[in-house]
Amino acid sequence: MATNRIPIVIADDHAVLRESLTALLQSQPDFEVVGAAATGEEALHLVQQYSPRVLVLDLAMPGSDGFEVLRTLERAGNRVASVVLTGSENEHDYVQVVRLGARGLVLKADNPEKLFTAIRAVSEGELAFSDEIAHCVLDAMVSNQPAVPSSMQRLSERERQISYMVARGMRNRDIAADLSISENTVKRHLQSIFSKTGSRDRLELAVLALAEIGKAA
Repeated sequence: MATNRIPIVIADDHAVLRESLTALLQSQPDFEVVGAAATGEEALHLVQQYSPRVLVLDLAMPGSDGFEVLRTLERAGNRVASVVLTGSENEHDYVQVVRLGARGLVLKADNPEKLFTAIRAVSEGELAFSDEIAHCVLDAMVSNQPAVPSSMQRLSERERQISYMVARGMRNRDIAADLSISENTVKRHLQSIFSKTGSRDRLELAVLALAEIGKAA
């Protein structure tokens, strides 16, 4: 496995799509497909075997579907970055997969470039949702946020500023440019923010920040 490539496992029960997707991803110089699964059980086995950085996951599969795969990974504490590739237009499905740990969602009708961008984003710990899906998911999650004292209060003024930028969907390079600091500085701030708030990733931080904004409004 080339160390300079992003190792990827694909899971889709349609053989033609699975093989086409493998060829499509392999066409990118920074991607390496290390395994392709036809079922949820196979996907879990391949993730355990290869420890990929990214899992590209279909939702509708026989046996353990995509939801169950995400649920199993979450229970096991496996933090593989998952991009759901789906034909579903059900907003409830979108919210559910994010709650189960997916950090990217691409529709099968989307341009392949969206999938490439999503894989690269989640491999770097960022989120990969369209603005419409992101607003839908975040609104649903913020509305269910318990009314407890916010850990946002522990943050410095700069850390709070960066947290709100994350909640607006800004990526590290955009935050760095806006604040005239380096991307590495942004990453260091985010590590401190995650530690202080207990957030495991950008999505959980965004939910916290939006809940805080909502209380202040």
